[in-house]
Amino acid sequence: MSSPTAFDAFAARLADFTALPVRYENEFFQDLIDANAPAWVYVEIYGDTYDQDTMGAPGANVWEESGITYLHVMVPSGSGSRQARAYANDLLYLFREQPIGGLVMPEMSIGAGDPGKDFPNYFSLAATIHWTRRDITSIP
Repeated sequence: MSSPTAFDAFAARLADFTALPVRYENEFFQDLIDANAPAWVYVEIYGDTYDQDTMGAPGANVWEESGITYLHVMVPSGSGSRQARAYANDLLYLFREQPIGGLVMPEMSIGAGDPGKDFPNYFSLAATIHWTRRDITSIP
């Protein structure tokens, strides 16, 4: 899982996306499946590494958190992938050339990634965002 800082940055930006319902890890989505929602987004935000980037006095070092965010666009099985691709593209536009919360996103793709779980009667197309975040040591 990512740091709360990275998660909050993505969640704040995705709050502006009102075209589809958005659900995150460990949130209920059965209501969308039961209602046969025409499309929705399942979000997974992973912090893959948290590495020290500088060496120096305690409390004055830079750490780099790297991660991947999967925006799984869910559309009904058998409905094709065109609409899912359009939604995925719209989602990526929220983040292209627009750093948020100290995150830099140098690489994005449509159609790559693995769904986090099996969603009955839905096809998943992932919009994938690779990101990094630099942070000065802050130990509470």
